[in-house]
Amino acid sequence: MKRSNMPWHSVLGAAVNWDKGGDPVSEKFADIYYSSDNGLKESLHVFLQGNDLPGRWRHHPNKHFCIGETGFGTGLNFLLTWQAWSELPEPRPDLHYLSIDKYPLCLKDLTRALAAWPTLENWSRELLDAYPGLLPGQHRLLLDGERVRLDLWWEDATDALVDLAGREQPLIDAWYLDGFAPARNESMWTASLLNAIAALSRPQASFATFTAASAVRRQLSAAGFSVHKASGYGRKRESLRGVIDSRPGRPPIAGLVPWDRPRIHGSRPQTALVIGGGLAGCASASALARRGITVTLLERNTIASAGSGNDQGILYTRLSRQHSPLLDFGLQSFRFASTFYRNMFRAGTLKEEVDGELCGNFQQSSNTSEMVMLEKALSGLEDIACVLDHVAATTVLGIEQSSGGYWFPGSGWLRPASVCRALLGHPNIQVIENCGDLSLCLDNGEWQALAGGDVLASATCVIAAAGTQTTSIQQFDWLPLQAVRGQTTQLPASDVFSNLRATLCHKGYIAPARMGNHCIGATFDLDSDDPSVRNSDHSINLTRLASAVPAWREALEALDPASLQGRVGYRCASPDYLPTVGPAPDLAAFLKDFGPLRKDAGLLLSHPGTYLPGLFLNTAHGSRGLTSTPLAAELLASMICSEPAPFSRELCRALAPARFIIRDLSRNRI
Repeated sequence: MKRSNMPWHSVLGAAVNWDKGGDPVSEKFADIYYSSDNGLKESLHVFLQGNDLPGRWRHHPNKHFCIGETGFGTGLNFLLTWQAWSELPEPRPDLHYLSIDKYPLCLKDLTRALAAWPTLENWSRELLDAYPGLLPGQHRLLLDGERVRLDLWWEDATDALVDLAGREQPLIDAWYLDGFAPARNESMWTASLLNAIAALSRPQASFATFTAASAVRRQLSAAGFSVHKASGYGRKRESLRGVIDSRPGRPPIAGLVPWDRPRIHGSRPQTALVIGGGLAGCASASALARRGITVTLLERNTIASAGSGNDQGILYTRLSRQHSPLLDFGLQSFRFASTFYRNMFRAGTLKEEVDGELCGNFQQSSNTSEMVMLEKALSGLEDIACVLDHVAATTVLGIEQSSGGYWFPGSGWLRPASVCRALLGHPNIQVIENCGDLSLCLDNGEWQALAGGDVLASATCVIAAAGTQTTSIQQFDWLPLQAVRGQTTQLPASDVFSNLRATLCHKGYIAPARMGNHCIGATFDLDSDDPSVRNSDHSINLTRLASAVPAWREALEALDPASLQGRVGYRCASPDYLPTVGPAPDLAAFLKDFGPLRKDAGLLLSHPGTYLPGLFLNTAHGSRGLTSTPLAAELLASMICSEPAPFSRELCRALAPARFIIRDLSRNRI
C-alpha cells in the first residue's frame, strides 16, 4: 500500500441513497447495507451466531479476542458485537475489531443510518464521537474504557489484507465476511483476498458470511477453510460458516526485503520495564498497563523533567499536498491524540485550563497557492482542518491576523507534565524516579535494569523511551539521534494578550494563559549544548511573536528579556524527523544478514530480521511528542501483545529503528 508522493486528499466516501423505508443503499454497488426485513437480527444470526459468539469469549485462552471484517458499512456488526461483549460478565478478553472499507460512510450518513437502532444508542453514540470521518489511512479507536480497540482501515480490502498478511503473523480469531454481494462487488471475494484472510487466521479461527455462492465456497475451501452451509436469514435460504483447517504460507511481498519481520515473535509478557518518564515512556507504560501487564517505569531524574517539562505544549501537525510517511503518520497520530486527550478531560484525569484546553489551533501560512490546493483536498475533513482567510482567523483567535492559514478545531494546548502524571495513574504501573544512568543486561531470558551495578528491576520486556539519553544505553549506542536545544519564554499574562482564545502557531507558538503565564517559543538550535537560559533567546521568541501579531508589538518590545523566566530543554530527533518506534534490532546480525546491500541496494533478500528478544524503542518524537506518543505507544503495545498494528506496513517500516541500519547498508556507509 505504498502511496508516497501521491496527491493527498480525503477518502472517496460511500454514495448512499435511502429507500422508502429509510434504509441505506449503496449507489455504487446498487446493493443494501443490511436486510430490509430486520438488519439487526440478520447480523446477529449470520455473524455472531455464525462465529459462536459470545460463547467462545467465555473460554478464550488469550487476553484479547480479535475479529476481522471486510466491509464496515454502517458499523452495525461492530455495534452488536460490542453490545454482546459488554453484556458478558468478567472475566472476558479485551475485544479487538479490525474492519476494512474502501468507501466508508461520512459521519452524517453514518449518524442517520445508526439512528434506526435505538437499542444500540449507548454504543453508537460513543462510536460516532470517535469516528475518523473520511481521513485517509488507518485509524485506531479506543472505546469502552479502552478495553475495546476498533481499527478502521479506509483501504482496498485486498491491499489491506495482503499488507497485514505479509507480516507473517496470525492475528484473527473470527471473520465477518460482509462485503456487498459477490455478483455486485467481485473484488471483495477474490482468491487473493481469501488467501490473505487464511494467512492471518489463528488456529481454529472461524468465519461467517451471508452469501452461499458456490464460487466463494470453493475459494474458501481452497484457501484452507472447512466450509459448511447454514440457514440464511429472511429471504436468503443459506449462508456459509467454517473454521480454518490449514493456514497457508505467505510469500514475501514482491520487491520488499522483509527486514522488518522478526524471525521469532515473542510471547505476550506479564511484566515490562519502561525506561524514561517523559511523554513517550508514560504513554508506553499506560498502553501496556491497560492490557493487564504489570509495568515498572524507571526515570533518570523525575517525571517530565527533560524534553517533556515545558509548561505548555501544542497538539500540532502539518499538512502537505502529497502523501508521505511523515504526513500520514502525523495526521493519523493527530486524530488519535485529539480524541485521546478529549477523553482524558471528560474522565477528569486532566483538568480544563490547568492541564490543558482543546481550544483549537491556527497555523499561519504565507503560501497562498498551497492553501488553495489544500482547501480542495480538505473537503469533507473540516473536523480535522480547514483553510481560513485572515478575517476568519481573526474571529477564531480573537486577535487580529493579517494572513490566512489552517484551522485545526480538535487541537489546543496541554501541560506535558500533567499528561505524564495522568498516564501513570494506573494500578498496574510502579514508578521509580531518580535512578541515574541505567544499563541493560539480558540474564536467563530476563532484562535487568542496573544502576551502579545494582539491579533495580527486571522483566522479559523493555521499552527504552529515554529521549536524548537513549544512546547512553549500550544496546542503542548506534542510533543516529540528535539533541536539539530549545528555549521557551514565560510571558506574563496581561490585558493585552487576554483576547487570545485559541493556540497560534507561527515561527513559534503561544497559547491562552495558564496560571498567569503564557509559555511561548521555542527556539531551535542543532549545535548547542548550553543548558543555561539566554536573554538572546528570549528576544528571539518575543520578536517572532511580535511579527505574528503586530498589534502586540509595542507591548512585547517594552518587555526586558532579562526580567523574564524561561526553560531550556532538548528535543530528541531523528535524521528523517520521524519517531523511532519498534523492536530493537540485533546490530551484528543485521550487518551480517543484510551486508550484501552494501554492494547492491536493490538486492531482494528474502530472510527476516534478527531482533533482541523483548527489547523495544519509543523515542525521537522531536517537538511533536504530545501528538505522536499516544498512538506510537499503541503501536508498540500491539506489537508486544500480538495484536494487529494500527498502521500500514509502510508506516511501520518508516518508524522502525532498523530502518537506519538498512539505509546505511544500502548507501554503503557501514
